[in-house]
Amino acid sequence: MEKKSLNQLMRAWHRDIGFFIIGLVIIYALSGIALIFRDTDFLKHNIKFEKKLLQNLNSSELRKSLHMKDLNITNPSGDTLFFENGLYNKTTGVAQFSMKEYIFPFNRFINVHKVKSKDSIHWVNTIFGLVLLFMVFSSFWMFKKGTVFFRRGLIIAIAGVLFALILFFI
Repeated sequence: MEKKSLNQLMRAWHRDIGFFIIGLVIIYALSGIALIFRDTDFLKHNIKFEKKLLQNLNSSELRKSLHMKDLNITNPSGDTLFFENGLYNKTTGVAQFSMKEYIFPFNRFINVHKVKSKDSIHWVNTIFGLVLLFMVFSSFWMFKKGTVFFRRGLIIAIAGVLFALILFFI
């Protein structure tokens, strides 16, 4: 068995890992695009909810109970508090409201994209981030040092880093 050079190993690993992570890259790309438009109804549908809450909640308690940070009472009337897309009856404690949620499969993709450290799947996102870093650095072993292709790759990489820095600091 012949011994492979570091260039050959890195190229093989880059190729194989690249093929292996194609599914995750597609999921992250699609969910990232969908999240750009999260302030619109793009890829969303309306879902109606009815929740039994504690009685006589004020607006801040209602906001916390429904996990709606932007909840604003628009028209209180007797025992009923009206808010955008819903209402809350102080006497019964029942809240009826509708929310926009992403359609399937984007709802699942976005849940993977927005994982927190306390979620059981957080290790997948961490490993994926590390694998992407490996893909970045292993690309420098695609061509032998000193060749035209290697120099061209370095120039494009530097241009890409400068573009990213300019984009984030504008």
